[in-house]
Amino acid sequence: MYLHIGGDHVVLSRDIIGIFNIERTSVSEDTKNFLRHAAAMGHEVSCTDDIPRSFIVTFDTKTLEEKVHISRISPASLEKRCLKYSPDQ
Repeated sequence: MYLHIGGDHVVLSRDIIGIFNIERTSVSEDTKNFLRHAAAMGHEVSCTDDIPRSFIVTFDTKTLEEKVHISRISPASLEKRCLKYSPDQ
């Protein structure tokens, strides 16, 4: 299943490692370093020009690529979308 994460961006739900609230998690120095490193390595994908509310970390097992997607959609809304269309529900 694909998850729409904002703009014209979608990710495969099976590739999602985590969905994080950017405001709450970016106070940690470790998270700041992680996001800076992802941007420096070209692994950051911005899905919005608005104020970001979440970031989604994905890992593609075929290409072995990790990506950090910055989204304006709240983590709660993204979680609801995942659960709504989950085949296990």
